[in-house]
Amino acid sequence: MKSSTKKTKVMGILNVTPDSFYDGGRYSRTKLAINQGLKLAEEGADIIDIGGESSRPGSEPVPLEEELERVIPVIKSLKKQIKILISIDTYKSKVAESAIEAGASIINDISALRMDKRMVSIAREYDVPVVLMHMQGNPRTMQKHPFYKDVIREIYEFLARRIKFAEENGIKPDKIIIDPGIGFGKTTEHNLLIIKYLKRFKPLGKPILIGPSRKSFIGNILNLPATKRLEGTLAAISICLLNGAEILRVHDVRQVKRAVEIVEAIKEA
Repeated sequence: MKSSTKKTKVMGILNVTPDSFYDGGRYSRTKLAINQGLKLAEEGADIIDIGGESSRPGSEPVPLEEELERVIPVIKSLKKQIKILISIDTYKSKVAESAIEAGASIINDISALRMDKRMVSIAREYDVPVVLMHMQGNPRTMQKHPFYKDVIREIYEFLARRIKFAEENGIKPDKIIIDPGIGFGKTTEHNLLIIKYLKRFKPLGKPILIGPSRKSFIGNILNLPATKRLEGTLAAISICLLNGAEILRVHDVRQVKRAVEIVEAIKEA
């Protein structure tokens, strides 16, 4: 049974970094990164999300030129070889601009246009979709005692403000994607609540992207390292999909695509 109204997009993660929490160093060399991008495309990724700076808890910022050196050659090479969309995972406007000129067509900004004031101008001028993600604090500090009185309400209100900011600064309403930010300034309980109540973000009227892939909340529940969290990831993405997610940001594209097909068949039965 094939889905006739399929909307879910699978975004494959390509970290061109030495220190990402799951695949750090695995694709830090340009050739290895390009080969992994081709593999993600072969496995069925709808989007490849390329990042040159780790945003794992405790990570430190990367100099601009180093980030550019990591991602631009990979984007240029992949753009020549594959037809699928490429997203640039960055909060730096110069990286985003250079990436778009190299062939990227989506900006995935963990700061929701807050950390670089020029980023909103880049998104507007190049007329590309932009992902606005919720994060409490910054990657270096975000997991030091994250606290919310009402995690769902506070994330909702934050995203509503960032949508308003983006639209008031000329970004077209249909170019905005939202991400509640699993693992970015959240405890295990916060992450579980986000997934459980993901439908509550639907009234914002934007596609929901979510990235639970191999995150620490899965490890905390199963007492497993990142390398052994595939089954937990598939369970989490299935619930996310049932609760309204439209873009799934994941490491394991082939397995997630299969899980998505089953969930969508059940939804349409």
